[in-house]
Amino acid sequence: MKKTLLATAIAGAMVASGAQAATVYNQDGTKLDIYGNVQIGFRNIENDVSEDGEPANIQTENDVFDNGSTIGFAAEHVIYDGLTGYMKIEFDDFKADEMKTAGRDAGDTAYVGLKGNFGDLKLGSYDTLMDDWIQDPVTNNEYFDLSDTSGSGAYETAVDGMVETDQLTYVSPSFSGLQLAVGTQYKGDMESENVDNGGNASVFGGAKYTVGNFSVAAMYDNLDNYEVTEAGMANNQEFGDRYGVTGQYQWNTLRVALKYERFESDIDNVDSTNFYGLGARYGYGNGDIYGAYQYVDVGGDTFGNVVDDSLSGDSPSETASGRGDDTYNEFIVGGTYNISDAMYTWLEAAFYDREDDEGDGVAAGVTYMF
Repeated sequence: MKKTLLATAIAGAMVASGAQAATVYNQDGTKLDIYGNVQIGFRNIENDVSEDGEPANIQTENDVFDNGSTIGFAAEHVIYDGLTGYMKIEFDDFKADEMKTAGRDAGDTAYVGLKGNFGDLKLGSYDTLMDDWIQDPVTNNEYFDLSDTSGSGAYETAVDGMVETDQLTYVSPSFSGLQLAVGTQYKGDMESENVDNGGNASVFGGAKYTVGNFSVAAMYDNLDNYEVTEAGMANNQEFGDRYGVTGQYQWNTLRVALKYERFESDIDNVDSTNFYGLGARYGYGNGDIYGAYQYVDVGGDTFGNVVDDSLSGDSPSETASGRGDDTYNEFIVGGTYNISDAMYTWLEAAFYDREDDEGDGVAAGVTYMF
């Protein structure tokens, strides 16, 4: 999963993708914004080009690629003082480098919600809280990513992006720095996806505490909707559970974050995995420089009999997650440079400690946003 960071000009602080949105309507308590970005990059990656069933054949491949160009719409309406309804929808299924040949029949994010004094409640398809609270503080990069519980035990491969669908999430207001969150993902009888018995609701939740420049968050997700359907596996097994804790400290334009994640496997012959990550990001005035390190402990077995080697379009870290080593180290370094308030360039390199340097590479690109 690519987690794009849109860097600001001058300050080097991080902003969301809608920060420079154009407000096209704002009247009688209703507001509509349009925002977007075009991201084009060049990557040079050590990939496994072998056919199914053949020994690994690692070769260097490169291309010009779309890095997640997006157009989005965000709207909100004040229902009454202290209660606001809102919605967001984003489309990213177009390729800026091959626009004439790429399809545009899918989206990225779509949800509706209510926010006010009671907190925030939203329903739809969006990034999970495990992503937002646990993983992003350590690595929220342009292209490369650390492996995590979203790519363990065939989880991400088997269910693709469905973990972000059909979600209902409630996040409380801050109580002296403490926020609580609880949610569910419901999969009904009519679902055609890789789910356990239809009509099932999973459970996830956590807490986040902020004091001054320090915050700590903890999350749990029981992954209760999904079952194994991989060839050669004992199917109808539950995946297991995942946990995460992240602490971060912000000092001026420097942010440092420390993360622990665990995938507790219930799959036969697939061991549980621990992820210990450390990340830092510094805004130097005209952009950011950043880096991350992670130690991954697979616990003795591998995911080789479960994980599909290709996750078309995802970053190499996810295709490399759990590849044949009991333990391994991952490194990512990168930087951005702001050309203007709306345009910046970036450069990243990643080293994943895999056999024959699989997944290692460099990538660079340019982003224009509005």
